[in-house]
Amino acid sequence: MAVIGVVGAGVMGVGVAQNLAQTGHDVVLIDKDEKILAEALAAIARNSRLSRLMGGPALDPDAVLARISTAVGAQGAAKADIVIENVTENWDVKREVYETLDAVCGPDTVFVVNTSAIPITKVGAVTGRPENVIGVHFMNPVPAKPAVELIPGFHTSSQTVQRTRDLLTAMGKKAVDVKDSCGFVSNRVLMLTVNEAAYLVHEGVATAESVDEVFRSCFGHPMGPLETADLIGVDTILYSVEVLYEHYADSKYRPCPLLKQMTDAGLHGRKTGRGFYTYNGADRPVASAV
Repeated sequence: MAVIGVVGAGVMGVGVAQNLAQTGHDVVLIDKDEKILAEALAAIARNSRLSRLMGGPALDPDAVLARISTAVGAQGAAKADIVIENVTENWDVKREVYETLDAVCGPDTVFVVNTSAIPITKVGAVTGRPENVIGVHFMNPVPAKPAVELIPGFHTSSQTVQRTRDLLTAMGKKAVDVKDSCGFVSNRVLMLTVNEAAYLVHEGVATAESVDEVFRSCFGHPMGPLETADLIGVDTILYSVEVLYEHYADSKYRPCPLLKQMTDAGLHGRKTGRGFYTYNGADRPVASAV
């Protein structure tokens, strides 16, 4: 049985680790300190208990957790066959992570880049194995989303594509093939939408509740763009928009000042308890926070 390393125990890393474990994979969940890892395991147990209520399969939290070990530091990925990276959308942080992983992992280890916007070829270029680097853009919440974007870089080998596709199939995911381009398909569109929705609140055109209600009631979306921002993380939205703005040098990606202010203020959405909405223990939006 292959061992899958999951680097980054935030919202996305928690979802990826849970999805892997509940589909029978052995996982090493890796982050920079024990407290983060302990919180991640608690979140996985909680999410597993709630799985059936959220429309997913009935899960035994103990059985899910039994497949997940933890490690502090990238050395924990040394024996992994495939590493799925989920750290913040900050190029300096990602580059350092990949330089470290490249030094500790075996030459055949595949690096899966779970990124919202950063080009896969750029990531591959800082490793000595660009043929083993591939992008998979998981959607949040990971266990509940049936599809992902599969993004080979310029040098990604056909063997790496197939190994990754096989893993995704085993996780119950449909892989949608997308060429390497900053933001890919989903976030070239989604980040524009969320950023413009934030501008509507920033300019006083509508409240966050009203913006989201238009998308739910008029367009039939199950969740509005600002609820989505809170789910993904307002800080992650900002970093992704900044990557798009820098890469394309196009003013349509200009980051909304409100996203910057909220990020600085720690209003990052569900993971901090406040974003465009405030949240109670059931993670339901109860009132506008901005």
